[in-house]
Amino acid sequence: MTHPPTGTFPRLPLSSRADADPHHSPDAARRPGGGSTSVVALGGGHGLSANLSALRRITPAVTAVVTVADDGGSSGRLRSELGVLPPGDLRMALAALCDDSEWGRTWRDVMQHRFSSTPERTTTLDNHALGNLLIVTLWELLGDPVAGLEWAGALLGARGRVLPMSTHPLVIEGDVPALAPGAAPLATGCSADPASLRTVTGQSRLAKEADVCNVRLVPPDAPACPEAVEAVGAADWVVLGPGSWHTSVLPHLLLPELGEAICRTPGRRCVTLNLSPDTETRGKTAADHLRVLRDYCPDLTLDVVLADPSATEDPGDLQEVAATLGAEVFYADVRTGPGSAVHNSLKLAAAYEEIFGRHC
Repeated sequence: MTHPPTGTFPRLPLSSRADADPHHSPDAARRPGGGSTSVVALGGGHGLSANLSALRRITPAVTAVVTVADDGGSSGRLRSELGVLPPGDLRMALAALCDDSEWGRTWRDVMQHRFSSTPERTTTLDNHALGNLLIVTLWELLGDPVAGLEWAGALLGARGRVLPMSTHPLVIEGDVPALAPGAAPLATGCSADPASLRTVTGQSRLAKEADVCNVRLVPPDAPACPEAVEAVGAADWVVLGPGSWHTSVLPHLLLPELGEAICRTPGRRCVTLNLSPDTETRGKTAADHLRVLRDYCPDLTLDVVLADPSATEDPGDLQEVAATLGAEVFYADVRTGPGSAVHNSLKLAAAYEEIFGRHC
């Protein structure tokens, strides 16, 4: 990246932008000591976006740590053509942190706007999100991914901070059973004969596979973003999930420096479960989702598992697995509507507020 001339685009101060927001309520998520509860939410895509939309309602001290392995769509094109981090999940996180004022709604829509070709007009911008282009522009001007995201957040008036999990683009791989054409999917995953497994490379491809096992990052020892590691270590709460379990949630535990920070943070840890299995975890129960985290990261302990009772197939099994991780299960209705797989941000905010209040 090209670095700007000295004195151009200085790094923004790290103090919360929400503190200067006239719409911000100073009573939100106050701890007994008088400060706001600091929360780090880890993930990517729509799951992280739902989390941030909820958390920004109850505390101004929110930091999103976002996966950087996306290789599809607009993000994949920009990553391939310009050699930058994939900006899509970072853009979605910034948009989710916009408040509900006219300013916030307008900038949220601007960031999410996609260009598209029509039968009458073809454009090389087809499927590019404007927010992706804005973020990449700031990166090229600043030569610093973290500073670029700070400036984007300041422009949007974002209620919180967005950081990449690493400042190096990552590749995610996993193994799946090799099937004959037309064969039904197996439920064996890693219990299958290793010789019968095939490797799937790339987040966009792996997210479409069932029975995923042996998930790994390339390179396996990539450095974590220092600011992300610092934020995790200083947080009152670290929240994992919801989201695509193998490609958005698990990668944070697989990155060595970040995974260690999550396991060793003095703050509390919460896992928020999905409302329905994604393709990657087809056939897995809510308890199986926890087993995945435990199997990949044996040092992980938790304080709370947030689950919707309507998405819990076997409450006894879930509570048993949660207990092996040191956690209690907190049940709450967090669906947008009956049968929906989408978290309602207001219900989710209420659930987090009660969880944080119980453990303050």
